[in-house]
Amino acid sequence: MEHTHIRSMLETAVVAARLAGQRAMEEIRYVKSSIKDGREMVTQADGICQKIIIDRIKESYPDHGFLGEEGGAQGIFHQPPRGSEDIWWVIDPIDGTNNYAHGLLCFVVSIAAFWKGKPVVAVIFDPATESMYTATEDSGAQRNDSPIRVTEEPLSRFSSFGIDSHFRPEMAGAIRTMMESTRFRNLGTTALHLAYVAKGAMIGTITTDAKLWDVAAGTFLVETAGGIVTDLRGQRIFPIDVAEDAGQPIVMLSANRKTHPELLKLFGGGS
Repeated sequence: MEHTHIRSMLETAVVAARLAGQRAMEEIRYVKSSIKDGREMVTQADGICQKIIIDRIKESYPDHGFLGEEGGAQGIFHQPPRGSEDIWWVIDPIDGTNNYAHGLLCFVVSIAAFWKGKPVVAVIFDPATESMYTATEDSGAQRNDSPIRVTEEPLSRFSSFGIDSHFRPEMAGAIRTMMESTRFRNLGTTALHLAYVAKGAMIGTITTDAKLWDVAAGTFLVETAGGIVTDLRGQRIFPIDVAEDAGQPIVMLSANRKTHPELLKLFGGGS
């Protein structure tokens, strides 16, 4: 894909993310929440912000495909490409909905564009801090137009490591080890954990029950910033058939190059 096309898609994603983030900040004063599928919280702002994103992208790319977290009664929003280009936009309008629903300003807008099963554009916008994280292969990983890079910090009691709110029982031993040996963090948003790994604020994060829209942009951001993202067998997450994705859980480890092998062994993938 040509650089100019990717650059145009990035600019579109940045505008869409900012519009959605600004609207989310307005809506947080009037939050109405409910429980979706008996296990996930959703607010009126999720649907509103997703529509803002999709409508803005469609102004420039009406024939592209879309996969979004919020699909109403259908569960997820799934609209295949209508043209010849196999380009999908994978969207999480508010990652950190539980935080958002409780008035906690720790949530982000996450947008990724996939081409041939791999992300080529990533945007994560944190409206509370006005932080715009972006990534393309040509421009690298950036925060507010300044380059970012994963840290070379080793695993230690001074390093920060992101842990999901809910982890699988078989991971309890490894999670306890990380809680005892690092300054572990749980921010309630997978995408922001990944953005912080990309900018070097965290040495890594374990993602135990995410969906594609939670990790699509963040995974590309970490890899573009020099980090490693794999499943617990050490295999890359992408390419993936976005057309076949139905919200399957994704378990993955993201870290800087120094700590990834050690963490992979701890969580079972390296043994």
